[in-house]
Amino acid sequence: MKKTITTALALLLINVALPAVAKEKSKQQAPVRPEQKVVRAVRADGPISIDALLDEPVWKGPASNGFTQSDPKDGAPSTEKTDVWVAYDDKALYIAAYCYDSDPKAIISRLGRRDAEVDSDWFMFAVDPYYDRRTGFLFGVNPAGSIMDEVLSNDVEDDESWDGVWEGKAHVNGQGWTVEMRIPFNQIRFPKKDEYVWGVNFQRIIKRKNEKASFSWVPKSETAYVSRFARLEGISGINPGTHLEILPYAVGQAQLRPSEQGNPFETGHKALGNMGFDLKVGLKSNLTLDSTVNPDFGQVEVDPAVVNLSAYETYYEEKRPFFIEGASIFDGFGRGGVYINADINWPMPTFFYSRRIGRAPQGYITQGGDFSIIPDRTTILGAAKITGKMGGWNVGFINALTSREFAQIDASGLRLQEEMEPFTYYGVLRAQKDINEGQHGIGFMATGVTRNIRTEALSILLNKNAFSLAIDGWSFLDKSRNYVIGGWFGGTRVEGTAEDILGLQNSSMHYYQRPDADHVEVNPYATSLSGWGGRLSFAKQGGNTVCLLSLGALSPGFDPNDVGFQYSASDIINFQFLPGYSWTKPGRVFQQVILAGGVFRNYDFGGNKIWDGALILSEGQFRNFWRFSAMAAVNPETISNRLTRGGPLALLPWGYQLELKVETDSRKPVVFEVDGMIYRRPDDGTEWQAELSLNWKPSSNFSLSIGPEYMGETTGVQWITKVDDPMMMPTYGARYVFGHLDQRIVAAELRLNWTFTPRLTLQAYLQPFLGVGTYSRFKELAQPKTFDYNVYGEGESTIAYADGLYSVDPDGGGPAAAFSFGNPDFNVKSLRGTIVLRWEYLPGSLLYFVWTQNRADYAHPGDFRLRRDLGDLLMAPGDNIFLIKVSYRWSL
Repeated sequence: MKKTITTALALLLINVALPAVAKEKSKQQAPVRPEQKVVRAVRADGPISIDALLDEPVWKGPASNGFTQSDPKDGAPSTEKTDVWVAYDDKALYIAAYCYDSDPKAIISRLGRRDAEVDSDWFMFAVDPYYDRRTGFLFGVNPAGSIMDEVLSNDVEDDESWDGVWEGKAHVNGQGWTVEMRIPFNQIRFPKKDEYVWGVNFQRIIKRKNEKASFSWVPKSETAYVSRFARLEGISGINPGTHLEILPYAVGQAQLRPSEQGNPFETGHKALGNMGFDLKVGLKSNLTLDSTVNPDFGQVEVDPAVVNLSAYETYYEEKRPFFIEGASIFDGFGRGGVYINADINWPMPTFFYSRRIGRAPQGYITQGGDFSIIPDRTTILGAAKITGKMGGWNVGFINALTSREFAQIDASGLRLQEEMEPFTYYGVLRAQKDINEGQHGIGFMATGVTRNIRTEALSILLNKNAFSLAIDGWSFLDKSRNYVIGGWFGGTRVEGTAEDILGLQNSSMHYYQRPDADHVEVNPYATSLSGWGGRLSFAKQGGNTVCLLSLGALSPGFDPNDVGFQYSASDIINFQFLPGYSWTKPGRVFQQVILAGGVFRNYDFGGNKIWDGALILSEGQFRNFWRFSAMAAVNPETISNRLTRGGPLALLPWGYQLELKVETDSRKPVVFEVDGMIYRRPDDGTEWQAELSLNWKPSSNFSLSIGPEYMGETTGVQWITKVDDPMMMPTYGARYVFGHLDQRIVAAELRLNWTFTPRLTLQAYLQPFLGVGTYSRFKELAQPKTFDYNVYGEGESTIAYADGLYSVDPDGGGPAAAFSFGNPDFNVKSLRGTIVLRWEYLPGSLLYFVWTQNRADYAHPGDFRLRRDLGDLLMAPGDNIFLIKVSYRWSL
């Protein structure tokens, strides 16, 4: 019953650096924006060895220095000196840095896997080779030689999924530590010119002091990054070059699981092998083509276990490298320019959700048989992706083809097959253009899905075609870019058979069949469904005072789910107003803090107020570098158009939510995090959650995190089923059955990271999960728009339980028909784990060894006993997958 407030509030502060608390508010002054610095690149007159010794002549010239803190003292000079040099030759850009330190023995040096920003000192170099003041690349090296790289977008956003092929080394000496980087020009891409001006910045983290200092400083009260880079001058006479990479791979897999007597599909063992290749081609100096033939899209890490009792699907993160690399061009749709976001009970529609491609087959078996097996994923025959810039536009284009998938059926020795997923094409096109160096922007996204459906069963279940088209944009209202307005608007259209579209109209995304809704109506003959959606936001995101005002709407027919994702139903009008204030100087108690609050409200297109509330939150850091966040919210009584899942409106009682999170100093060898939440409706029930997380770092190359979690929920109105009954006139000829649910979840996540070298790592992940739900006190909605329910077994009604069925007579000896439903109690036990050894034996060439295990047990539904349930889980038979994968990178 808890609404999605917590996640939304966290998003409010995304990419907005937390400021610090002043001793006296009246003493705060608006920071003076520094003039743009200039860095001069020098052409190397000889070879440069990437060893971090800095003994080449090119590093003996004048250095760039003068770093300024953003933490812990915003605007103060860095406490340690840093000298930086930039050089280049015909093929690459070179960066050298001398990070002086007054106490070299105190330098924090930790080994970590690639892109793991471990708690250590760091030196980072960021470059904007297009000089569009909004995009770029970032490269980081720490004293242990660990590396990280990111793609920068939308001025303040970053995407660490990109893995460039570059070199970085570090060396610790008696005066501090040194860094040397070599970044090939074909990795960063830029248009060919006679002379170049790029944006550039350098950043240093001194972890023992929690100090972060930058060459080109941005006050913490301002929301900007790439747009404030220094100018890099002096590069000329170079060619971006042709970029061609071929990455063939081979994979072998052994699956071991318990055999099933008589089942020809479960013999206990299976061996699989596959080969293919990826191709990366620089089409022009600023466009890249990624294509893959017979790709291996298996996941290295398993998805977490969940208990989902809602009518909507669970969102899982993308983990396949082909799709996550360069995803920022697609993920940034609708968010350009507006850096602060909150999505309080907004369904957060996305037009492209890459996990739709290669998803599990959606069909079901209609033929009889003794045994059957359905593939766990759809085979991707091939995929291609183009990203980069063309004619001033940022462009992303994905095409993918997936094959038909069949269930194999054994009927007394006779082998049959039935199609579960049709041959399908997926296409996504995204383009976005900056105007006046990012002062304004405009873009669009178009998607298309086409299925070649050949069977009647699939034609009833799946849409034949699905299309979407949407535009987005933003405009800063002042030169300082403190005020901005931005948003998006678009539409969707799906096509299919009349049976398919009828099912879609009645699905949880639309519920056109609601008997008391006069703004929607089921059309049983329709062969298409269309809808529109949009959102407009105004934000003040610079200075100490921040503010976000958003208005969004999704029409009842809006549906992006064939290749996109939407967390909950359409038919919504959403409003939110969230002002806040941040402080920019350290105080006696706080190092940094922000205080915000606001109101929010939702309506449907019939004018029903379906959500309402107000909140206050604070997030910050104490002087001892402990972090905290706290939130309180209240929700007045509202109407729900989803509780009865296609039935009449129902009342939701008022409720309130409290949340507190505290994290200790991340520099310490042991870091604790405590997180607690409670959401309570006094007239209904309570949901709560408590989590304790421990991160142990006993050495510079090893870390172990353990996060046990306990969750519980009690509610009197958990959905059970709908029973048609013309005698139930108050609720339009149907009985909407609910039950009292008492749910308990005990779970934990364990992660181990052991880094032998920056290119050789071992990772382990384990998630035990126990979820138990007990139902009782079954009832039916008595009157629409109320919280009145008829409890079975009270008055004239009767209820009895036998052989796994509840039998209900709603009026005893009256004329209403009796009915029954199955026992909804559950006891879900799961153990999922993965161990991955990753070795980058050559730059861009990888070798993986992977062991994945899954265990599950469902005994004792509705009865929670921790010791017994854990024993059942550990004794449950396991599915084991052993995988080895090798790839080799050829660069031409």
